[in-house]
Order: sequence, then C-alpha cells, then structure tokens
Amino acid sequence: MLRIGNVSGFYGDRFRAMREMLTGGPVDVVTGDYLAELTMLVLGRDRLKNPGLGYARTFLRQLEDTLGLARERGVRIVANAGGLNPAGLADAVRELADRVGVPVRVGHVEGDDLTARYPGALTANAYLGGAGITACLGAGADIVVTGRVTDAALVTGAAAWRFGWGPEAYDELAGAVVAGHVLECGTQATGGNYAFFTEAGRDVRRPGFPLAEIHSDGTSVVTKHDGTGGFVDIGTVTAQLLYETGGARYAGPDVTARLDTVRLDPDGPDRVRISGVRGEAPPPTLKVGVCRLGGWRNEVVFVLTGLDIEAKARLVRDQLEDALAEQPPAEVRWELARTEHEDADTEERASALLRLVVRDPDADKAGRAVSGAAIESALGSYPGFHVTAPPGKGAPYGVFEAAYVDAGDVPHTAVLPGGGRVAVPHPRRTRVLQDAGPGALPEPPAPGPTRRAPLGLVAGARSGDKGGDANIGVWVRTDAAWRWLAHELTVERLRALLPETAELTVVRHVLPNLRALNFTVAKVLGEGVAAQARFDPQGKALGEWLRARHVDIPERLL
Repeated sequence: MLRIGNVSGFYGDRFRAMREMLTGGPVDVVTGDYLAELTMLVLGRDRLKNPGLGYARTFLRQLEDTLGLARERGVRIVANAGGLNPAGLADAVRELADRVGVPVRVGHVEGDDLTARYPGALTANAYLGGAGITACLGAGADIVVTGRVTDAALVTGAAAWRFGWGPEAYDELAGAVVAGHVLECGTQATGGNYAFFTEAGRDVRRPGFPLAEIHSDGTSVVTKHDGTGGFVDIGTVTAQLLYETGGARYAGPDVTARLDTVRLDPDGPDRVRISGVRGEAPPPTLKVGVCRLGGWRNEVVFVLTGLDIEAKARLVRDQLEDALAEQPPAEVRWELARTEHEDADTEERASALLRLVVRDPDADKAGRAVSGAAIESALGSYPGFHVTAPPGKGAPYGVFEAAYVDAGDVPHTAVLPGGGRVAVPHPRRTRVLQDAGPGALPEPPAPGPTRRAPLGLVAGARSGDKGGDANIGVWVRTDAAWRWLAHELTVERLRALLPETAELTVVRHVLPNLRALNFTVAKVLGEGVAAQARFDPQGKALGEWLRARHVDIPERLL
C-alpha cells in the first residue's frame, strides 16, 4: 500500500498543511497542486518582471518549515509548484536544503512549456502525465517538482513508481487518476465547500487534508489523519469526483479513466473505498493551456440605499453612459444586486449594489475615462451616492484558451537528481476520445404528491470552471431520489432553472454508479476566469444557485 497525502489545492492554500500532514500520521508521499488557469497567468506576469521567477514561492517557505521532518520520516514530496520554471525551483530547493543542512536529492520534469509555438501568448503549457515523475522517483529523488502536469499526474506518477506499473496498466492507472482527482483540491474531499455541510455532527471549520491509500491493483481508500477536522464520506468523494469533469470518459495523458465504472463504498469512519475503475488508452493529443493578455478591465460598485433603488440605478447608469458615449469602451456590463431589505435596521442591510464592469484593449478607455466619469458624478447623482472603493485606473486581464497538440511533438523530459536527462517515451497505443453515449437511466418513479421546494433539499451539487466553460455536477444519496432526479433534471429543465444558460450549449452526462448528472455549459464564463466576465468568474457557485431553485419534489423524498 502507498499512502499519498495532499497538502495544497491551489497557490495560496493553507500554509501549515504540509506540517500537519507530516506530523498527523503515517504518509509515504506528499503531493501539492499549486497550478490553475489563473495561476499560470499570475506566474506569467511574475516571469515578465523577473525571468528567474515563474514558480510558486510559497512552496519554498513550506519546505523551509518541514524539510527536516520529511527527511526524518522518509517521505517523498511531489509538487507542480515549478509552474513556468521547474528548473529554477529545483535549484532553489537545493539552495534551501544546503542552507538548512538537510541533504535531499531533487529531480524535476520539464518540456511542457510551448509558449514559443504560440505567438502573442503570455504562457502556453501542455498538460503532461506522470511518467516523468515516475522516472525521477525511480532515480532516487526525494523531491520532484514539475511544471504543468495534470493534477492527477502527481498521484499516478508516484503510484506507478511504487508498484512498477507499465504505461499500459490502464485499469491500475485509471484507479490512481480517480484517487488523484479526489485528492487534488485538498479539503474539498474532507467536507470543504460541501453542499450538506449543515447536517448535524459535522464540524467543517478546519477540515483536515485528504489521504489516499493506494493498492497495487489501483483500488484505493480516501481518508484523512485521525483527529483532524472535517469528514470523509461517499458524498464528499462524489462531489469531488464531479468537480471540473464532464462525461464518462475522463481523458488524460496517462490513461482515459471511465468515470461510469467507479464504485464507492464506505470502509469505516472517514474512509471511502474506490474500486472497479476501468481505463482505456489515452488520446493521441495533449491539451495545451494558452494564456494571453486580453486588454484592460475596470470595475465600480455603486451603493444604492433606501428607497427608489431601480430609479437610482437608472440615473447613475444614464449618467455614466452619457459620459462615456464619445469613446465608449468595447464592453460595458451592468448588474444590479438587490441585496436591500425593507425597513432595515442597519444601513448596509438597507443597501443594494450596482456593479459596472468595463473592458477594452485601450488602457485609457477602461481606466481614467471610467474612473473619472464615476468620480465626477459624485455630487450630482442619486441621493446617498457612494461606492464600495475609490475607482481605480484599471488592470490588465487575461484570456485562457485550450489548444491541442500531438503528444509526440512535446518533449516530456525527466531531469534526474544527478543531472541526467531522460526523454519520457510517448504512449505506443492511443485511442481517439469519443463520447461514451448516454448512461443507463433508472425506472421513473411512480406518480405521487409533490411539494414545491428547493432542489438542494434532496440534491447536492458542485461546479467549477474549465476555461470559458463550466460544469455543474448534481448528485443524490438514495436510489429513490436518483429515479426522480434522472428524469426530472433534463437539459431543458436546467436551462429553465438557470436562465443564464438558456442560449448556451448544455450537455448532460449520466453517471448511474454515482447517482449523478454532470452538465457542461459552454462559454458561460466568457473567456475564462482571468477575464472576469461575470460575478462568479470561476463558476464556483453555479451549483448552489441551482440547488436554491424551486422544483416540484415528491413528498416521499422530503
């Protein structure tokens, strides 16, 4: 068995998580996921200022606090904190180890940086698999840092090293991919961001970070250290399995995992067993995340207090649009959030928010022109005029897009602790990704009395971003609820419940083993999180909005 613990779900996650994982109980490998689409843009801007940067610097500070502990316990560390400069981070880790007097062997993985192939891109990085990590660990590395690998590759690379899996051990690799996907977002697997967090006896104030006990056949148990906060159950694991996935075939550079074969079973307190996962050959192409600077963005939030909210919003909107009419920004978006309460007992509860967002390739059109117009209207607009923050000069925003390249065109390279360079071979067998087709539906429920109530009384949800698209995973916890949900929540019903999706492409995927539906919604997030095209730019709360909508639910389920 191999115990793999996660200590980071994003750049900026809990700093003490690495120490907590190392001291909380037995663990063999510690992994950390520091990269996301927005992070690559942030690191790209860092690299513009200083070519020696481009990696997650907090990883170094975590190591400074824990390197001796990891060495004493014989724990290997694998992290994608190298970002755009894994070689630079590897050197920095060696310098740190020399300074604190802890000898370690450091390897790194490179070859993902394809920026030179995409003129005008700030960053362009292929999503590599775990084989480079396997090679570094096999050469004796105590620490392996990578650039842009898939999040699950941190786990597949370590598991393939420990168990000696070859590149065509598809079922075993697929099992590790599923375990890696559950771990990758840290405490989202242990009660964080969980739909049913209010249920009795569940303390999620400080969830512990998750562990996976992986076996040589690819099965695993998701758990956490005893005594840490949060909880692990089939619901928390299901929610994370649905996060940022789509159909039954979950493709990656190592293997395509069939999510419709996943079986989840309780295995004791805070333990969920994952079994039955089947794998297929990976696709012949690799995804490339391309980040570009898209232009300039500015935002002003006007506070409207008391009476005549709609009229106040109309007045300030007319005034700003008149002021910007001579050279209007390329994109202007207004949104009125009716947060006020009638006869409120505090000023804040009596107030609504009117949000203005502008974007333009010209810094002046999105900057001084907008902030000047907002400031100049301060004494000649609606009664009680004020804003949440002084209008600024605007800031650059990014655009994310996905491209695909032949896997054979990407120089996946493992740089071993001794400095040797090993070219990681590309898969000999591949399979073009195809839709798995509609999943089997259960028998519809018998007719009966219903009650109008929020969908979230019976269904959980988790949503997230993939570029400009979003997914909304919805699941239920009983077979009776599944028979109802599978027939109730169609694409048409989702569009009616979430009107922002009405004109967008929506695809429904059925996952009966998980009692789940996974919806992908194209372009609901515009050009991706870095463009901040909407109030919730990463689509994190789309699922909670859906759960809050009222539907006719069979009374026997309530």
